[in-house]
Amino acid sequence: MTETLEKYFVPEPSKYPIFGSVALLLFGGGAVMWLNKVGAGPWVFFLGIAILVYMLFGWFGQVVRESETGKYGRQVDKSFRWSMGWFIFSEVMFFAAFFGALFYARVLAVPSLASGDNEALLWQGFAAAWPTAGPHAIDEFTPMGAWGIPALNTLILLTSGATLTWAHYGLLKNNRGQLKLGLALTIALGAIFLGFQIYEYLHAYADLNLRLDSGIYGSTFFMLTGFHGLHVTIGAIMLTVMLFRVMAGHFSAEHHFAFEATAWYWHFVDVVWLMLFVVVYWL
Repeated sequence: MTETLEKYFVPEPSKYPIFGSVALLLFGGGAVMWLNKVGAGPWVFFLGIAILVYMLFGWFGQVVRESETGKYGRQVDKSFRWSMGWFIFSEVMFFAAFFGALFYARVLAVPSLASGDNEALLWQGFAAAWPTAGPHAIDEFTPMGAWGIPALNTLILLTSGATLTWAHYGLLKNNRGQLKLGLALTIALGAIFLGFQIYEYLHAYADLNLRLDSGIYGSTFFMLTGFHGLHVTIGAIMLTVMLFRVMAGHFSAEHHFAFEATAWYWHFVDVVWLMLFVVVYWL
């Protein structure tokens, strides 16, 4: 008996990639103009943002409509899963580069500057201590401690991972109330995390004299924690979209990859924060 082959859905040509390209061009060009104090820079930058938002709403909305009308089969679902897996892998490499920069500065560069001929010829009296702003440091700063807001934020993100998993179990059991409540709690915890991080940054600048220009420690601290905060923001937006879709009656126990992809992304963000807490704040 011959098995019937499933048809693979191929969408019609889309206009949205060109909108995305134009948006990124305006976004990047506007940012460069803005940094160089060109008058039109902010306008070009926000025009790029607006076009990008239009592209995201239009393109993802089209994908949602195609999914909800049953056009996607198992092959399309498999391609989505591979795509999301490779995207998360690219994010792993993104943060690996930043962790690598911190490792190089802390374990290799700083001890090298304080040893042997380098210390005698380049930076006499420089000690290989961490945290440090580097040999050229003028202003003193206080490093961010681990057992305050960072530890609280760690607990918040770990809890958000649990609430999201609880929401997923609700979806698998067709318990829509549990699904909605779990998603709402996860979004709220993400917002609380971001609020605490904003407060932490204000505290760093106002009370600790810890700034982005505080040498190698300041640059790596704000680079790693700031990009992670951006990812939390993106994840919270994704979760909010999932909540709106759930309220619209989307997803079933058998077909809910968009929810799964968002959960993968959020758990990845959780894992990165655990590494940040240990490497940046604690050690």
